[in-house]
Amino acid sequence: MDDRELQELVENLSLRYFQRSFNHQASFNSRLQTTGGRYLLTSHNIEINKKYLEQLGKNELIGIIKHELCHYHLHLEGGGYKHGDADFKQLLKEVDAPRHCATLPNRPKRKSSMKLYIYACKSCNQLYKRKRSINTKRYVCGRCGGKLKKVIEGS
Repeated sequence: MDDRELQELVENLSLRYFQRSFNHQASFNSRLQTTGGRYLLTSHNIEINKKYLEQLGKNELIGIIKHELCHYHLHLEGGGYKHGDADFKQLLKEVDAPRHCATLPNRPKRKSSMKLYIYACKSCNQLYKRKRSINTKRYVCGRCGGKLKKVIEGS
């Protein structure tokens, strides 16, 4: 499937499920990493992650397009187009669109054993867990202002 076929699919789905035309551009964006698609507020265009079509098939792609069309039509009509808005949730139900897209099977998993640095305040013993190392000469305790010391080095 190329951008022209995607454009036709988006226009057809818009008419079928929303009874409104899609008058902007739909295209594949290979730079999308963590999402199936996105609706651009300024240009009103829709970008789709082609990996979802390749790895999960056309049904998943259709779900992503319907989700993005919910953002599109609600935004243009002045309704609540954000994920937390009641209008958006209601329209998702009406057109049977997913709230979130599935996880790609070929996506690299995060390390379960993430490095963790633990710091303690020398005065009040408040503990701070951090994923990144911090400069203890530059930062102080948020509770009492005391100096910090590294308790556990990231492993």
